[in-house]
Amino acid sequence: MVDFNCVAAEPSRGALFPSAGADTLRANPIPLETDVEPAKLQRFVDELWQDSIMPALTEYIRIPAKSPFFDHDWDRHGYMEDAVKLAVKWCRDHRVSGMTVEVVRLPGRTPLVYVEIAGTRPGTVLLYGHLDKQPEFSGWRDDLGPWKPVIDNERLYGRGGADDGYAMFASLGALMALHDQHVAHPRCVLLLECSEESGSPDLPAYIDILSDRLGTPELVVCLDSGCGNYDQLWATTSLRGLVAGTLTVEVLELGVHSGDASGVVPSTFRIARQLLARIEDAATGEIIPPELHTAIPADRLQQAHHAAHVLGSHVHGRFPFACGCGPVSRDPAQLILNRTWKPALEVIGAAGFPSLESAGNVLRPKSQFKLSFRLPPTVDAEAAARRVKEILEADPPYGARVSFERGQASSGWSAAPVAPVLAESIERASKNYFGRSAVFMGEGVSIPFMGMLGQKFPQSHFLITGVLGPQSNAHGPNEFLHLPTVRRLTCAVADVMAGPAE
Repeated sequence: MVDFNCVAAEPSRGALFPSAGADTLRANPIPLETDVEPAKLQRFVDELWQDSIMPALTEYIRIPAKSPFFDHDWDRHGYMEDAVKLAVKWCRDHRVSGMTVEVVRLPGRTPLVYVEIAGTRPGTVLLYGHLDKQPEFSGWRDDLGPWKPVIDNERLYGRGGADDGYAMFASLGALMALHDQHVAHPRCVLLLECSEESGSPDLPAYIDILSDRLGTPELVVCLDSGCGNYDQLWATTSLRGLVAGTLTVEVLELGVHSGDASGVVPSTFRIARQLLARIEDAATGEIIPPELHTAIPADRLQQAHHAAHVLGSHVHGRFPFACGCGPVSRDPAQLILNRTWKPALEVIGAAGFPSLESAGNVLRPKSQFKLSFRLPPTVDAEAAARRVKEILEADPPYGARVSFERGQASSGWSAAPVAPVLAESIERASKNYFGRSAVFMGEGVSIPFMGMLGQKFPQSHFLITGVLGPQSNAHGPNEFLHLPTVRRLTCAVADVMAGPAE
């Protein structure tokens, strides 16, 4: 690996980035500016996206680089390597002054792309994105597909465009825009991992071996989150944790005639319903075990009510409800809290069931259910997983063979109070490029990387944001990237990285 001789200076108290010293300015042959010109920056970013980023991003969408959890033979298939090569080529083709690009590899793990741009003022910014994708899913519009990039009504459809292929282009595009105006910026490190959709199992090892080179960032920028609408900049203040696992219920060695056995042999489906009723109230969806709950902080309650005021019925109107169906509550603030600070359960898969066409009158011997628990940001995922296993496996009805095999367990993340200087920068950036004030809100998704980084760099500032807004549908059919929003977001990231206005 290349050794970098770049040491980040310690930040002054209360400053997002330290002021550039005389030695830093003398080392630069071009006079450096302290403020950006928003209109000029917007023009540069719009042209960069149109002429350079869009062709590369559409090619990225064509690559079925499914995360290792969904493609166990990812290394042999080579799609992840194709995504890495595309990313590295684009970075090298758009190299700015002081920039180095490399692929870091550890045996048995997905690769990591490491990009470093020397700073023209003290401090370090760590930027994050990922190249792996969710699987195809079903239900795509007839003219769309997961690996088929289509632009329609300022939306780029296809798997991974919004989650999270755009992050690399937006991060480096923001830096290129600053270089275009000769605006000083801190040293920047971009990490592009390839296992995020599997819970980031490979990332901690890379963080460890790169620790000396990373230093201690003053600011961490993660472009893998959501936005309540496409009208302003949204800053994520918390992320939920996740526990996944497979519940198995078995009563027979093989299937038998249902007419002969029903009423004698218990149904695995009914047993599973009884077991799940220990975890979730079937009438309300409320999670029962207290260990999966936490007290909601007062500032998060305030943020949820403000976001509810901004969004109103759009909190639930963003989802494609079937005709006649509606949300679990009509209170927007309650819905926001439900999806950010309350636990929830979803059955995301099942086995042991024949297709409808093949379903005969058979009492099935075994049922399996893939369970996904979303946890409040401050609940310990390992402890929650253990408790779920204890509850589901205890005293099985009829003596059935019951097991809960735990899968992924990742704790959530809750940000420290936003420093005033960062809040001012975010507000300025939102008004400069969206024309409206920024909104701070928790998100219901899980980004395991953030919890790890929050523990490793407790003194760092965080800007967690993204483009996953109404109907963008990451992980599902018809995923799209809202192009006007991503261009504005690129500008906003540049503005924040430039530091507070003098």
